[in-house]
Amino acid sequence: MTRNETTGPQNTPPEPNAQKQGADIKEFGAPLAQHPIQTISIIGQIEGHMHLPPQNTATKYEHILPQLVMIEQDPGVKGFIVLINTVGGDVEAGLALAEMIAGMSKPSVSLVLGGGHSIGVTLAVAARYSFISPTASMTIHPIRMSGVIIGVPQTYDFFEKMQRRIVDFVCAHSHIAPEEYRRLMMKTGEIANDCGTVLVGQEVVDCGIVDAVGTYKDASEKIKELAGIQEQEELNIPKQ
Repeated sequence: MTRNETTGPQNTPPEPNAQKQGADIKEFGAPLAQHPIQTISIIGQIEGHMHLPPQNTATKYEHILPQLVMIEQDPGVKGFIVLINTVGGDVEAGLALAEMIAGMSKPSVSLVLGGGHSIGVTLAVAARYSFISPTASMTIHPIRMSGVIIGVPQTYDFFEKMQRRIVDFVCAHSHIAPEEYRRLMMKTGEIANDCGTVLVGQEVVDCGIVDAVGTYKDASEKIKELAGIQEQEELNIPKQ
């Protein structure tokens, strides 16, 4: 005679897909799941050609670029949201990401949460439509360079060329005039031991840099509108 025995609860290992999503969140700040709307997070400092100290919270631009390529090439992705909370970072890495976002065929919406400072401004305006949360801020200032600076005219010419790249991009993808943006960059008396301007929430919109003040709900609704996604289509997500 055989006896049927019941076994107690067992600790079953997570499914491979769950493990992969957990690793994606740890590495990229978002799950790389198949979904009509993809989310990309740019958090902390933007790491470019030089590795930042391990204690720094950083977003590696070489991680974000492949995600953007995946979004562009995946027919299942209809649009994407860029969540931004950054102090800035590598100028050329930030510009590379901004140019990539602006040049994609898939619609995009950016949302600044906390702060979108320095080169983070270019990332915010690179999206097709941009939001900033009511309490988030942006610091607009000239570019800076650490290390040894050779005090010759060629150095200052180089700085001006780098600065022009940022001003041209921001003004081409927003509603602020170059003269006004430069005025905000060179303003004195607001930032201790430095020049520049700090703008918060509605002030950023009033200057013409960002399109609207909003929350994640607003950004989510806007990207669905731009992508032409109906609610029932959003819920029809293929199972993996």
